[in-house]
Amino acid sequence: MTTTVDDQPAGGLPGPSAGVIPPRVFAAGRAATSRAHTAAFGPRRALSRDELLGELQRSGLTGRGGAAFPVHRKLAAAVGRRAPVIIGNGSEGEPWSWKDAVLLANAPHLVLDGLLTVSAALGARRTILYLDRRSVAPVAAAIAERSDAGGVELFEADDRFIAGEATAVVNAIQNGVALPVDRVRRLTESGLDRRPTLVHNVETLAQLALVERYGGDWFRAVGDPTQPGTRLVTVTGDVAAEGVFEVPTDLDVASVVARAGGEARLASGVLLGGYHGQWITAGETTAPPGDRAGAGVVHVLGAQRCGLAVTARIVAELAEASAGQCGPCLFGLPALAARFADLAAGRLTPQAAAEAARLAEAVDGRGACHHPDGAARLARSALRVFARDVHAHAEGRCVRSIR
Repeated sequence: MTTTVDDQPAGGLPGPSAGVIPPRVFAAGRAATSRAHTAAFGPRRALSRDELLGELQRSGLTGRGGAAFPVHRKLAAAVGRRAPVIIGNGSEGEPWSWKDAVLLANAPHLVLDGLLTVSAALGARRTILYLDRRSVAPVAAAIAERSDAGGVELFEADDRFIAGEATAVVNAIQNGVALPVDRVRRLTESGLDRRPTLVHNVETLAQLALVERYGGDWFRAVGDPTQPGTRLVTVTGDVAAEGVFEVPTDLDVASVVARAGGEARLASGVLLGGYHGQWITAGETTAPPGDRAGAGVVHVLGAQRCGLAVTARIVAELAEASAGQCGPCLFGLPALAARFADLAAGRLTPQAAAEAARLAEAVDGRGACHHPDGAARLARSALRVFARDVHAHAEGRCVRSIR
């Protein structure tokens, strides 16, 4: 996996200059030690809870794990309750994403700063990092460099797609089973150890650490006014150099693809948000990804690759990855996968497309977790973006040469 981490001069984090936005999250350079981290970012401000919530509200920071929920509202939901549990989620089960792994390998101290800031502000009972196997070593090394992080607990995440869903994270830590739980109470009311529990993506925590240091106004000086700041994106597929890039949130998709040496205008489709995301056409890449960015995945499908065949493989993987705990996952997703397999193979194409659309509607919003919702979103977008392919397959041919 590659990244665009650049070495930065010491003496504080630079601001925007002459239309160029320097790295923010990666300002301390590659594999930053505690000394390099402090030289680049300076000390934490140790804001009070109310001061932190105020700066977060001004910043407009939204979650970077996929849901894009306002961070200040998530924290405020735990105020006034019993001492909560704070969990940083770096499990990253999305197959086409490795932004969190790159972040934890290169800026673990910034993530720890964000985690410890939230923990101190809310008076947390436990502070936990739930990590993919490859991230445990660099984070453990970073903790060993610090005097303030000894209380952070590390848990290795299960290697499966749904292991990063918030209730699955709590279930894994509590019971050793990384499966989502159908809950009647929100985690902010009762989660791990029956305490209010906040689960934040690790990139969200790193961005929060920047807000704590430099303030909400500084943070929103770049990016989309509705979702300010920078974000980490993993660009994969038919590009010259797959990798992780830190980009302003208002950068259009075509420019993001160009950062990886690709040309979006030549693509048969671009998948935003990963396996739970949605396909867009080459003509739609002139706009920023917005809410469609999800967990920051941008997958480019070259003009010669069949979108129906690729989608069929993804939906089959989603069906296989499900917990099998509810009807939409147990029955709906395998049926949806079968219909896309028919589409990819050119079997019963008009009927298969209509049935796939019906199944997507049937499973959406009816599962114990959001796994079937993501599969439905992906399926609907594929039927729209690759409508030409559907018609071609119905005639016994494929307009693409690579399936």
